[in-house]
Amino acid sequence: MKNPVTTTHETYPDVYHDAYSRTIFGFWVYLMSDFILFGALFATYAVLCASTFGGPSARDLFHLPFTLIQTLLLLVSSFTAGLAGTAAHRKNQHLTLVFFGMTFFLGVLFMGMEIAEFSRLLNTGNNWDNSAFLSAYFTLVSTHGVHVLFGLLWIIILLLPVWREGVSHVSIRRLTCLRMFWQFLNIIWVFIFSFVYLMGVA
Repeated sequence: MKNPVTTTHETYPDVYHDAYSRTIFGFWVYLMSDFILFGALFATYAVLCASTFGGPSARDLFHLPFTLIQTLLLLVSSFTAGLAGTAAHRKNQHLTLVFFGMTFFLGVLFMGMEIAEFSRLLNTGNNWDNSAFLSAYFTLVSTHGVHVLFGLLWIIILLLPVWREGVSHVSIRRLTCLRMFWQFLNIIWVFIFSFVYLMGVA
C-alpha cells in the first residue's frame, strides 16, 4: 500500500502549527483588547451624548452627507485591502503593491476629511472642553483616527520590503495582520457612523 502524498502549501501556510498561525492568533488577541478599549469609549459616549451643557447637540453639529462620503471611502479601502491580501497570498508583487497603495490613498483621503471636520468644529467654537458630549465625541473619533494613522504608517513600512524583495513568507504574515487591522478599523467606523452620526441626527 502506497503512502499518501503530502502536499506542501507555500501560499497558504498550515493553519494549525506554524509561525503564521501563532502570529495570527496573537494578533486576534490584540484586536480583542482593542475592541474592549473602543467598547469602553462607546459606553462613555452613550452616557454623555446628551450632556451638552446648553450647547449644540449632535443634530446641530454633524453633516451627515460629509460623513457618509468618509464612510464610503473607508469601505472601499476595506475592499482594496482584501484584494491586496489575496494578491499577497498568491505572491503577486505588482498587485499587492497596487491594491495596498489604493488602500493607503483612500485612507489618506479619509484622514483628510476627518481633519477638515475637526477643524470646522473647532473653528466654530465647539471645542472638546465645551461639554461632556463634545469630550466624549472627540475622544472616540480621534482614537479611531489615531489608529487609522498608525495603519497608514504600517502600510508604508510593510510595503518597502515587498517593493525591494518581493512577497515572502514573512511579508505574507505581516501583511495579513495589517489587513486584519484595517478591516477592524472599518468595523469600528461602521459602529461610529451608525451610533454617533446616524443616531445623533435622527
